[in-house]
Amino acid sequence: MSSEDAAGTLSHMPKAPDAIELRHLRSFVTVADELNFGRAAAKLHISQPAFSRQIRSLERLVGCDLLRRTTHQVELTVAGDALLERARRILGDVDEAVVATRSVGGELLARISKYWEPLGDPDPELPVLRDAYEELHAQFPPPPEVSVRPITADGVSSLLLRPQQPADITVLYLHGGGYIAGSAFGYRSLAGALTAAANTTTLLPDYRLAPEHPFPAAVDDALRAYLWLLDGGTEPDQIAIVGDSVGAHLVMSTLTRLEQQQLPMPAATVMLCPGIDLHCHEEVARSQQAQADTVSASQFRRRIVGDYLAGHPDDDPVVNPLLADLTGMPPMLVQASTGDPHLVDAHQLVDHAREHGVDVRLQLYPVETHNFHIFWSFLPEASDALQQAGQFIREEAGRSVARASSRSSA
Repeated sequence: MSSEDAAGTLSHMPKAPDAIELRHLRSFVTVADELNFGRAAAKLHISQPAFSRQIRSLERLVGCDLLRRTTHQVELTVAGDALLERARRILGDVDEAVVATRSVGGELLARISKYWEPLGDPDPELPVLRDAYEELHAQFPPPPEVSVRPITADGVSSLLLRPQQPADITVLYLHGGGYIAGSAFGYRSLAGALTAAANTTTLLPDYRLAPEHPFPAAVDDALRAYLWLLDGGTEPDQIAIVGDSVGAHLVMSTLTRLEQQQLPMPAATVMLCPGIDLHCHEEVARSQQAQADTVSASQFRRRIVGDYLAGHPDDDPVVNPLLADLTGMPPMLVQASTGDPHLVDAHQLVDHAREHGVDVRLQLYPVETHNFHIFWSFLPEASDALQQAGQFIREEAGRSVARASSRSSA
């Protein structure tokens, strides 16, 4: 007979109390193995009184004695014997699930690292860097339910992405790439995934890159694309501006320019792993502290500051969001990964926004990479983050439309 047969097969049993926890079962199995409370408590690194309380708590929850205790020995009751093997299987299944999950997590991180490898050259030539960035994005096609077609937004070459039945909301998506790499074509996948998650139409401008087109070319293109949406009849209450990495920096620059020109603000903004500090202070410090072989952080900083700013003062609020007055800015969602070398940027942006009364939310995901949203097709955290971003966009656009309607009726 199997151990399950020996213990008896019980049917029509009531549901186990929700208060039973793994620690209860682990303590019970340990004392059943040791048949000694002192040794079992020591094995689990807890005090004997605390251990005894856990056993008593479990017995109260199951409604019967599991152990028979005397001065000299501990033994299982019939009820305890019936629970023991089942408890072992439960703990074994949980341990196996954790091991499998960690294994998958490790495999996913290794897969992500492999995608980043072509960008690991400490100081590549710019054409090589751009090609590697495009090849990274080319490995992820856009969702099949999202259509993609070229369009020109007031002279800015762009792509228009649409799900089959989009809501009356438009996303202006500003891609990352350090102002020196990236393209609308390459970002079809990530922008398309957000389009599907938010069920919106998305305008993806192919803004001009440095060094061929230094500041303020990218900001000018983003602003023209936004105004093109307004000129086409899209209400600002139906627009959300989204950016990843340095694209989030471009979002902030665009908002600051809108504020300076007293132009209508969008309904919401979303920042995906924002790269706000163009000098990459935190990333450079980490690489120097670790004495890493690569100096890509320093080189990337040199490229951004030198090629994009091209001598423009970095105390300009348009290029330094942490110096800008964010009062009156639309609701903001900031998403970042806990292992992102730019995580401090996210925290600083959130703190600065809150100081100016902005309705800002921070969502952190346990991923060990920057710009993890790129890997939405196989990384659960990325897929979940985009769903949360899509929900945020829909909700905030709905609230903005309601506020506008209330003002007009008043």
